Amino acid sequence: MRSDCCVSILHAPWPGEDHVALDFATAELLEVAGGGKPLQESSVEEARALGEGLAELNGPAPAMFRVEEHGLAVPGGTVPLRVLVPLERSAGVIVFYHGGGWVIGSIDESDTVARKLAERTSCSVVLVDYRLAPEHRYPVAVDDSYAALEWVDGHLAEIAGPGAPLFVAGDSAGGNLAAVMALRSRDRGGPAIAAQILIYPVTDADFDRPSYTDPANQVLLTREAMMWFWDHYIPDAARRGEADASPLRAADLTGLPPAVVLTAEHDVLRDEGEAYAERLREAGVAVDFKRHEGQMHGFFTLLLLPGSERGFQQVVKAVRAIVYQRSREAAEAAP
Repeated sequence: MRSDCCVSILHAPWPGEDHVALDFATAELLEVAGGGKPLQESSVEEARALGEGLAELNGPAPAMFRVEEHGLAVPGGTVPLRVLVPLERSAGVIVFYHGGGWVIGSIDESDTVARKLAERTSCSVVLVDYRLAPEHRYPVAVDDSYAALEWVDGHLAEIAGPGAPLFVAGDSAGGNLAAVMALRSRDRGGPAIAAQILIYPVTDADFDRPSYTDPANQVLLTREAMMWFWDHYIPDAARRGEADASPLRAADLTGLPPAVVLTAEHDVLRDEGEAYAERLREAGVAVDFKRHEGQMHGFFTLLLLPGSERGFQQVVKAVRAIVYQRSREAAEAAP
């Protein structure tokens, strides 16, 4: 593991057993990798370096049938896309938006996780290297993400075959973007999304929820770190309430695609993710929700943790169920 990977993410002091009940593997990781400068005291460059170090923990990536690199032209620049095709004919396509508080992260850092997702679901996964803040502040990441979604929709037949189900997915800030993509697609008559997969998503900018202020949750992503991310992404606090920034604030959640929502017990984002799942349910949206006990923020993409496998099982089961349902409907409709 790189010596600089713990500059700011794994800095929080380890709470005693009377304060937190993280599973053994997570506690052990924190013991080994703890220490370093808090994120809110780090430069953007330091924060990005630590993200690269954490990604190295995931080890070798599964081989793919085909990997394609594309550059999507957008106003003011280019958005790299990586298409991971696990089989000659994929069961569907998952557009995956990486986490990192809209400030850190990349498709290279998400590559192993995405390949595992492709292998386990038999779906192609398209990684989107949306432009990051503070160089490119809100709503650039949203616009880049939607442009990528439209591109994938236009190339669906080439990537996976005609009529393949299209999913949006993401973790943390990527979960925020996936939720926003579902809203934007509905409102603009855009791509038909089979499901939105929201992994401990950012859905609001309220730093006073109980999960934000609970000392037991300050173990990977802290309240101060999230404030640091938001300050880089949207310095104008008045704009953080817009639906494209905080989907929990959207006036209407009806007509959205089914949602798979994962939250972690010891995560500052837990309450807003669960509030979003509940609002979706109230709006009549089918929701597959699970709070993963004993887990901290980031557990899904830390593949060495047993909790990651349980998170994958929830996602894979949901994706396969939708793929199967689509296949059955297509077979019944065939002459």
